[in-house]
Amino acid sequence: PHLAAFARLALAARPVRAPADLDGLTHLVLPGGESTTLHHLLTLFGLWEPLRARHRAGTLALFGTCAGAILLARDCGGSPPTLGLLDAAIERNAYGRQVDSFVGELELEGAPFPAVFIRAPRFTDIGSDVRVLARLADIPVALEATGILATTFHPELTDDPRWHARFLGLAARPAR
Repeated sequence: PHLAAFARLALAARPVRAPADLDGLTHLVLPGGESTTLHHLLTLFGLWEPLRARHRAGTLALFGTCAGAILLARDCGGSPPTLGLLDAAIERNAYGRQVDSFVGELELEGAPFPAVFIRAPRFTDIGSDVRVLARLADIPVALEATGILATTFHPELTDDPRWHARFLGLAARPAR
């Protein structure tokens, strides 16, 4: 679905499954799914350190959606381990089980956005260098930091590419 979202923006994107696939990329999406499975895949394909190093060097901007946001956070309450690149804590499955999934309307750039929440996490502690971009019922659901965009919902499951366009506008910059 993320590839289709970038295609709506007339951008050819490609999947990354190995460190060599990062060559030439300036932006990378860590998708939704199951965070423990994503952790295992990043380990299996040797991507943990290349992602950390490229982001810290300022050569790779990252967009985490749902489980991807969990992997970016500094803390998720234990398992799985995280990249720790986003100064925010996050609580997994904060809204309940799969049957409790829902669509909530957010505002983005002055217009509504239908945010799809599937076993969604919740940001619980946000650092001072992190900006809240969107809230649902006063709960932060989209954050931005230097070279990072993170959402607890799935923007790729809509036909609206505004979150992906915003991500492409992020410049990867070295961590301070």
